[in-house]
Amino acid sequence: MNEFLFPLSQMCLFILALMVLLRRVKQPYMAAYMLAGVVLGPHVFKTITQVHEIEAIGEIGILLLMFFLGMEINVPDSRSQLSRPITMQLIKIVLSFLFAVVIGILTRWPLINIILIALLFIFNSTAVVTEYLRKNGELASPLGSNILNMLVFQDALLGPAMIILQFLGNESVTFASLILPVFISVLVMLLFRFIRNHRSMPLLSLFRSVGRDHDLQVFSGLLICLGFGVLAELSGLSSALGSFVAGIFIGRMKAFSWLEKSLKPFKVFFAALFFLSIGLRLDLSYIKADYVNVLIGTLLVLFSNCFLSALAFRLLQYNWRESFYAGALLSQTGEFGILVLSLAYKSQIIDYAFFKTGVAITALTLLISTVWISVFRRFFIRSKNFAAPAMIQNPR
Repeated sequence: MNEFLFPLSQMCLFILALMVLLRRVKQPYMAAYMLAGVVLGPHVFKTITQVHEIEAIGEIGILLLMFFLGMEINVPDSRSQLSRPITMQLIKIVLSFLFAVVIGILTRWPLINIILIALLFIFNSTAVVTEYLRKNGELASPLGSNILNMLVFQDALLGPAMIILQFLGNESVTFASLILPVFISVLVMLLFRFIRNHRSMPLLSLFRSVGRDHDLQVFSGLLICLGFGVLAELSGLSSALGSFVAGIFIGRMKAFSWLEKSLKPFKVFFAALFFLSIGLRLDLSYIKADYVNVLIGTLLVLFSNCFLSALAFRLLQYNWRESFYAGALLSQTGEFGILVLSLAYKSQIIDYAFFKTGVAITALTLLISTVWISVFRRFFIRSKNFAAPAMIQNPR
């Protein structure tokens, strides 16, 4: 028991101290979780050594984050609100591929590495971006809602990205593995359309009675969140997208108004473990040995991803201030990037050095991005002009 309580107590104490410090400088708490992972991980204090176990548990935090995100927002009620973020993401994909080709030509990388770099640029961190927007009250702003819809569209692209990796790894690709993700994606869009046209949904009396029993609230809520995630994962999509869809459904059901209060402590704890796992992924000894490539790669990702995202927003008639702020928000490589790298390494598409460098760069961009975003926000955005709400939170 002491082997469990001592590291847990150290983790809580260290995170609490960092949160107090970050609160003074008005930084989001997720930076405290990631820094705690670096300091308490196997390369500094060695308080937490079971990295893979923490990573697995932390993935529940992503599902809960997306679940709550779905509960808090309304599905866009016009085609223009859906078409703009999708168009911006498609523009970014094209620009990212062209940029990866240029980098590949200069470094003489093979075509497989170029495709992998382009895939990494597709995915940003939904957890980091949405938590930052929520912390600053910008999640419901016009720009914030478009960024959120872009992130959801990115999550839907995980299935096609996995199929591309299967082709590159010479794995057997069945007809079902190609068609099923596309079919489920179309089904999700139809469900969004149904939700948009129905302000409320009828419920069975069983669900109404759950609101009077706290234990039933907790486990029924977790079952809905995790169950939708499992269904999405089995369908070839990301589990985070499944939880997001579940949150949208639940957010429109008045009988589940108790759910947010019941599950919020779980969301805070498991989300903290997820960000903690990002810090644990940082192999400081490897970074020290190859610090030049890691540092250049991290800065290159932040600058290029920021500029490419800003250019995509500018092409959709945003001013340069908002475009660069959006670019800063989308400058990091997301948690799905680590998944792509892991699958590519297991499929022997990339070697161990490329894998370790990619993971280090991804983790560092996630860690540095909160400060990076704050700098851009301070110099490019005036909050009073930015945070005009475009969406109203779901009525309870």
